[in-house]
Amino acid sequence: MSMSVAQPSALIHIAAALLIGPDGRTLLVRKRGTQAFMQPGGKIEADEKPVSALARELEEELGLLIDSAHATFLGQFSAPAANEPGFVVQAELFLLSIDAEVTPAAEIEEVIWIDPASDGGVVLAPLTRDLILPFYRASLTAIA
Repeated sequence: MSMSVAQPSALIHIAAALLIGPDGRTLLVRKRGTQAFMQPGGKIEADEKPVSALARELEEELGLLIDSAHATFLGQFSAPAANEPGFVVQAELFLLSIDAEVTPAAEIEEVIWIDPASDGGVVLAPLTRDLILPFYRASLTAIA
């Protein structure tokens, strides 16, 4: 049986956060054994609301407790998965302003804060590089 990319099984449905710190920088994470930095977040379980999945993942991966009422839904973004060849990541993206310490936990090896107007000089996941950061930059320009 041939598998086309359009098969639902090739879709990874995640909730992701555009976390903005007090200085306007954004937080990216890198999973253990991988190279690309990406938005924090993770897979949405079958019976979960995206914002609930996001809150759970942020707590598991960063020790970050969020009030989901403060998460602003920005939209749905899809891009090739950074670490699973042949898969597409479909992200429900939420904007969150945080002023809290974060600590890498679970499968997160490294966290960095970057200026969203740049690539931070690191390897970025396609979703972050091609969609989320450009989207955020455009929104900043629109406000300014």
